[in-house]
Amino acid sequence: MPAVAALAPAEVGQSLRRSLPSGSLWSLIPCRNASQLTRTLASRLVDAVVFSPFTTPLSALAPLRADFPQVSWIALGPFRPDDGPLLAACHAEAVTLVLVDGVDNPVAGDLVTRHSAAAARRHALADAPRVLRLADSLQREVWYDLLDRVDTTVRTSEIAKRVGCSREHLSRQFGAGGAPNLKRVIDLTRVACAASLLRNPGYDTPTVTRILRFATTSHLSATAHRIAGVSAGGLSQLGPRGVLAAFARGRMRSRLD
Repeated sequence: MPAVAALAPAEVGQSLRRSLPSGSLWSLIPCRNASQLTRTLASRLVDAVVFSPFTTPLSALAPLRADFPQVSWIALGPFRPDDGPLLAACHAEAVTLVLVDGVDNPVAGDLVTRHSAAAARRHALADAPRVLRLADSLQREVWYDLLDRVDTTVRTSEIAKRVGCSREHLSRQFGAGGAPNLKRVIDLTRVACAASLLRNPGYDTPTVTRILRFATTSHLSATAHRIAGVSAGGLSQLGPRGVLAAFARGRMRSRLD
């Protein structure tokens, strides 16, 4: 589920946690230093990193930012008018967003999620409901729910409980109107996320396998081939939008459907 890693003073992290969208699945992971942040990136699906350039210089994070360019890097601190050079450095280093501590606090969490890698994946897959023929409100509700749970083991019974229907009704209704069956769409969301993660030089196939909870690297490759026609090694070239396009070209339904 989507997470923000906070490499910032504890009080900044607490303020950020309180401002995350109410009722959402977003969580905040405090990191004391760059080493802990590195371990977090290697073990969790992190869609944004919020850091204070006042306590952690941009130069200290340069290697991590180079390894994980698809993760949103957001600067948060008590910026003042005379911090112009620091703000210019943030812009030059392609920091995704700058937030002013004490000014942006009430909306910081909302702004972070809007500028996150999760939001970028949603944008890349914005055509999916149309392409997949998810015309019914139930189908779309499930689609967006799945996008928030790409790193979890999703069970049909749990989805049915969340949307308030039986497992049988959900399976039947989701595949109505020519839409793919639910299991294939679950796999699609996970493979699309894998394609996004693998665009980061800091992620390799075993790490992505672990983060997205595939059983083995072979399982990830087999699922990628079934959904997008490529092995795990070819996902980075496709990206999420390419995975969706490949799926729509002839892999929406299996011979068993």
